[in-house]
Amino acid sequence: MEEVQKHSVHTLVFRSLKRTHDMFISDQANAPAQDEESMKLKIACKLRDEYDSVRHMPVEKETRRPEPTGPYDEQNSWQATHQDPSIMGTHPYPSGPGVVLTSDTAVYANPSATGRNKMRILHEAQSGYDDNVAAGVTDIQQNAGIPERYAPPAGSKALVPVGQQQALVPRKAPTMPKPDWHPPWKLYRVISGHLGWVRCIAIEPGNQWFATGAGDRMIKIWDLATGTLKLSLTGHISTVRGLAVSPRQPYLFSCGEDKQVKCWDLEYNKVIRHYHGHLSACHDLALHPTIDVLLTCGRDATTRVWDMRTKACIHTLTGHTNTVAQVKCQAVDPQVITASHDCTVRLWDLAAGKTRATLTNHKKSIRTITLHPKQYTFASASPDNIKQWKFPDGNFIQNLSGHNAIINSLVVNSDNVLISAGDNGTMYFWDWRTGYNFQRIQAAAQPGSLDSECGIFAMAFDQSGSRLLTAEADKTIKIYKEDETATEESHPVNWRPDILRKRRY
Repeated sequence: MEEVQKHSVHTLVFRSLKRTHDMFISDQANAPAQDEESMKLKIACKLRDEYDSVRHMPVEKETRRPEPTGPYDEQNSWQATHQDPSIMGTHPYPSGPGVVLTSDTAVYANPSATGRNKMRILHEAQSGYDDNVAAGVTDIQQNAGIPERYAPPAGSKALVPVGQQQALVPRKAPTMPKPDWHPPWKLYRVISGHLGWVRCIAIEPGNQWFATGAGDRMIKIWDLATGTLKLSLTGHISTVRGLAVSPRQPYLFSCGEDKQVKCWDLEYNKVIRHYHGHLSACHDLALHPTIDVLLTCGRDATTRVWDMRTKACIHTLTGHTNTVAQVKCQAVDPQVITASHDCTVRLWDLAAGKTRATLTNHKKSIRTITLHPKQYTFASASPDNIKQWKFPDGNFIQNLSGHNAIINSLVVNSDNVLISAGDNGTMYFWDWRTGYNFQRIQAAAQPGSLDSECGIFAMAFDQSGSRLLTAEADKTIKIYKEDETATEESHPVNWRPDILRKRRY
């Protein structure tokens, strides 16, 4: 057995120090030193791979100017280096791309206005000068330089051929198109019978009768032609907030602040189905135009999709963060549109049960939306603005400003008449295409009511679009129609082509 060689403590300590030094001298966290040749090769490969097509761009040759030989030339050279290149036609000419000197243009010392215009047109044609960038010195000289110094006219002039030559003429500012003429609307019938605020209204597809729901918990059915009461339905234990009449079955659907959604069979005038699921007041409902689906929305910030026959909840559309005020349905995508007090409008994919788009342009609560009966567009209303949108992605079209009230209802007919009704009893009539407000009406409270009860909660056009029905806070239903005696001469369009300042959001 070999003997273990014994070392002194001093030697052992130094050996341990050496091992520790060798272990920690190299920092494993740092990358190894870069090789210069490898880096050069890598950069060359990257340049060839990504920038080879644009490495050798044509470079414009600068024309060398002759050296000044006398005091006159020195003065000219100073002017040439300090001259504004947009002043065309003065001598000497600016360096860089400008007007090609010819025997005719090289001798102008102080050209006239006509000469300056000719030189400027020639310069634009040769150099591709863009007039939309800013006002040139010639513009400022011709227009006394008052507005152009601070706000250069973007696209203020256009080249127009005049005979053999071209001339710069002021470009016309975009103006609002002339609105179509619509006859004014007038009140022709007031129907009373409810004992509470009338909150919702629905027209029967055959245009024979209509139904209203109110704060007295009653659903009343009225004859549309005569305005007489035909039927009263009781069953809700709180305010009735939404009504819809099915075009395919003899069913009437209703919802209310009692969280109940009911299906009434109009052959027996009885409730045949209940749809349970809402956690709070139900504010609106809508029927799908092609499939047997019912949609309801309410204060629980959800929209629920129900199978009409089985009463099953197919989808619960969640995403809004506040009360969903109104829901609309259409046959094409997006099939469901909702407006909410969280200031957003959502477009939904009905098959997936998910949000397709969220429109956040409004700054205040949105209580109502309406779909155009012919165009692929819709409108939404809040106290800040009425906004028009384009399907399917919700692209913004235009603002309709001026109705400074809490807007409870929007309706539009096939004649492009959009009507907005406010919480203070005001009704504004708009031309859908141009956004022109052609009439304003202040609804009068019926005798015996307070003036503060001039509020409109819901509106609906009949199936022909010629009668407008309003549900109001003075417990009445008012019917409006177009004035048959009005003509374009008796009620002209009070319109002038203002410069269009369209907002981008």
